[in-house]
Amino acid sequence: MFGMLNPMSAVTSQLPGAGGGDDDGDKEKEEEAERERLEAIAEAEERRKEKHRKMEEEREQLRQGIRDKYNIKKKVVEEAAMPAEPDNPLMRKKKTPEELAREAELADQDEFTKLKNSLETQVNEIKQQIEEKMRSIHGKCVLQ
Repeated sequence: MFGMLNPMSAVTSQLPGAGGGDDDGDKEKEEEAERERLEAIAEAEERRKEKHRKMEEEREQLRQGIRDKYNIKKKVVEEAAMPAEPDNPLMRKKKTPEELAREAELADQDEFTKLKNSLETQVNEIKQQIEEKMRSIHGKCVLQ
C-alpha cells in the first residue's frame, strides 16, 4: 500500500525549478488570466458609465418636463469656463513654469491688485518725503 507512493516525488514537485517544467505554461496562463481580468474590469466600468449616462438622460427628461409644465427656463451652466479634468487627477497635464508665471501675472493684473499696488507705491513715496523733511528739520533744530 505504501509502496505505491513515492514520498520523494511529492517533495521535489513542490520545490521551485524541480519536478514541473510547466513554468512557461504557468506564466502564459497567468498573463492571460491577468489580461482577461483587466478586460473584465474595463468592460464593467464601461457598463457602469453607460448605466449612469442613461439614468442622467432620464432625469434630464423629467426635469425638462417639469420646466415645460411650469414654464421655467433652464439655467445655463458655463462648462467652457472650467477646463475638463481627466478622470484621474494624477494623469492631468502638468503646468510649465511659463504657464505658472502667466497665471501669476494674471492674478496680479486684476483691478483690486492694481489699485492696492498703486496705493502702496504712493504711501511709500509720501513716507520718504516725510522722512526727508524730518531730517532737514532735525538738522536745523539744535538744542543750545
